[in-house]
Amino acid sequence: MNAASPPFPGGMQRYKRTPLFSEETVPVGLRRDHATKDGTWGLIEVESGRLLYSITDPRRLPTERVLTPDDPPGVIEPTILHHVTPVGPVSFYVSFWR
Repeated sequence: MNAASPPFPGGMQRYKRTPLFSEETVPVGLRRDHATKDGTWGLIEVESGRLLYSITDPRRLPTERVLTPDDPPGVIEPTILHHVTPVGPVSFYVSFWR
């Protein structure tokens, strides 16, 4: 199921950013279900290629969205289980906000 990302709250400040990942360097932990801490939001920014963003948390409807450079970033809600899957060659990073 494809769905729009939840709204990203205003007034947030970025405090961290991952390195640029490719389909070959995506950490295993990002490929399986994981969540940010309470109060920590994330944005998945794709610079090239395509990345499947899956929300699997039982508190939400299961959703999948293919992220591309032409689309808005994927929004990661605090404590919500999710994972990513490269769809061919991809280049992306995640920024963290609170």
